[in-house]
Amino acid sequence: MEQARPMAGRCPSLEIGGAVARIALNRPDRHNRFEPADIEAMSAMLEELAKGGAARVLVITARGPSFSSGFDLETLSGPKARQSTAAFARLCDLIETLPIPTVCGINGNIYGGATDIALSCDFRIGVDGCRLQMSPARLGIEYYYSGLRRYVERLGLTEAKRLFLTGEQVDTATMLRIGFLSEIAAPEQLEIRITAIADALAQRSPKSVRGLKASLNAIARGSDDPATIDARFFESLDSPDAKEGLDAWSERRPARFADA
Repeated sequence: MEQARPMAGRCPSLEIGGAVARIALNRPDRHNRFEPADIEAMSAMLEELAKGGAARVLVITARGPSFSSGFDLETLSGPKARQSTAAFARLCDLIETLPIPTVCGINGNIYGGATDIALSCDFRIGVDGCRLQMSPARLGIEYYYSGLRRYVERLGLTEAKRLFLTGEQVDTATMLRIGFLSEIAAPEQLEIRITAIADALAQRSPKSVRGLKASLNAIARGSDDPATIDARFFESLDSPDAKEGLDAWSERRPARFADA
């Protein structure tokens, strides 16, 4: 099913083409800042994708010269600040726990809460020249638990402290070195790399990918159960996907895995 894109200046859009779903941030005139309506719309999209369907991969991208300037500061200072920030934290958690793999294409600068959107994804490809800044201490606020956890898990305590406490802006090379980015792409290569990774993920066994993602995330969080992970592994050895994968390997052909 192919869904039409809305006009610029609106809420995020969702397109599903074949096995790849794409959510695009759609407020380029405001550097794709997250307003309450954006959070609500994107959360609904993720909840729908989590139910299953044809999509085997989710790509999150943005329109315009910036990826996102983060959470809308007008909302942050308004009467619905607690409600909206809680919804934003839940949005990031929805991305992290989405059963299918996720790829974030960072086409420009990324600030504030948008950095947690990216960290919630499994892969982060940044355009050469993009910059990152996380500034809660500059604003006199702290941060929600799951966002802090993701920073520490993915970047380590020292880098998480540096970015949160100093509010320092870092360049693309630093983003790659500390693990915020999976890789860097030249501007003309960004979409090519996003597509290549998404297509490769879509060709793998959906059931295997979902199980591996869940196990790896649990291990990273320290909430893993070795017996459960081992049981899933041994069960997979007798699965139809294992038979198809091994047959395809021996026959030197692409595997044809059924949807999970």
